[in-house]
Amino acid sequence: YMANLGIAGALSGPGDAVFEDRLNHASLLDAGLLARARLARYNHADPDSLQSRLAGSKAERKLVLTDGVFSMDGDIAPVVELAQVATEHRAWLMVDDAHGLGVLGEHGRGTLEHYSLGINEVPILMGTLGKALGSFGAFVAGSEALIETLIQQARSYIYTTALPAAQAEVTRESLRVIADEPDRREHLNALIARFRSAAAELGLPLMASPTAIQPLRLGEPQQALAASDALLERGFLISAIRPPTVPEGSSRLRITLTAGHSEEQVDRLLEALDTVISR
Repeated sequence: YMANLGIAGALSGPGDAVFEDRLNHASLLDAGLLARARLARYNHADPDSLQSRLAGSKAERKLVLTDGVFSMDGDIAPVVELAQVATEHRAWLMVDDAHGLGVLGEHGRGTLEHYSLGINEVPILMGTLGKALGSFGAFVAGSEALIETLIQQARSYIYTTALPAAQAEVTRESLRVIADEPDRREHLNALIARFRSAAAELGLPLMASPTAIQPLRLGEPQQALAASDALLERGFLISAIRPPTVPEGSSRLRITLTAGHSEEQVDRLLEALDTVISR
């Protein structure tokens, strides 16, 4: 959260423009607002909508912010197309890869590796250490000029106590595991495929997500809450997500698979879902 605030605040301000996907994480939306730049939101995962917003802007500095993997829908941003549009309009593109790092790409390097993109297409990458890496904090990757600018101007970095050295060492070990143990990602991908295939056979209303975040859309808050409670009674902790976190009418169960789960656990979850979800 503070990394996103620091990036947007250091790179934009009054007279500039920030462009954001409508379903961006709250930290990105808050970052755009607190930067005091003009904030424009484009339609979810829609490069044409971004193109229209950028074309209508007269701001000299433009910053495009997007999640890599969207935290409530589980879908992956069309970063290749977004990068093309941003380049055309001389805008910076920043990807918040909180839910992509560690799980996407052949080597677990996230959304950019998934699309075979680099610094030329995405000049600003923010990564969270508290998701797949199981640590705490965040980092920003980019050019030397970008990093020096953030060191000098990102207030949430300058005026925050540094992470403890022990926490940094935990993160180093997590990076080693991601690099040296690809079987974890292979297992996770197999679980995702198993879950989605069986859910389709059962007619469960899963949203179109290829990632470890598997939202099961139920509609009304009371339906999601009742399903969450019923699953907890059966030994499954699955949060009910409802407005204002998601739009009205799209309350859901946010199912998150991990490399620590087993096929047996996934099958048991599917049996429980088949029992508690009315279709």
